[in-house]
Amino acid sequence: MLKWTGLSGLVILIDQLTKWQAERALDLHIPVSVIPSFNLTLVYNTGAAFSFLSDAGGWQRWFFSLLALAVCIFLLTWLARLDSSEKWTAIGLSLVLGGALGNLIDRLLYGHVIDFIQWYYQDYYWPTFNIADSAITVGASVLMIHGLFFNRPRSSEAGNQG
Repeated sequence: MLKWTGLSGLVILIDQLTKWQAERALDLHIPVSVIPSFNLTLVYNTGAAFSFLSDAGGWQRWFFSLLALAVCIFLLTWLARLDSSEKWTAIGLSLVLGGALGNLIDRLLYGHVIDFIQWYYQDYYWPTFNIADSAITVGASVLMIHGLFFNRPRSSEAGNQG
């Protein structure tokens, strides 16, 4: 099922291209309104999700990089061991893997993750994010939905045939 790493590569490509374009077209912390409740805003995140530990002094760059690397190795191992019938699990894992690698590239090259997508309602702003974050969210959602609603345990199927 490693053939699905092509999807991870596509996520990385789109993520890095959009971040490159955001850096070229946007000024740091200056929102550009696209439609009501949606801005493009260039932000650098030195922390993790929701800027967790962003003011920790620098050590978090290497901590989150090592954590992302460990997660990527785990995801690749899981993907390699999947049965060919587990297509939705492979898609979910590949999306999460591509997103994790996209943000890892930023962290290693620049010391921060480049974010630029900003949703808001009135004075309430969702934390700014990027394509890699979106892929991680969609991939994790696919894994959860498939696991909860569509994935039947093999042992119960065998037990019901008895």
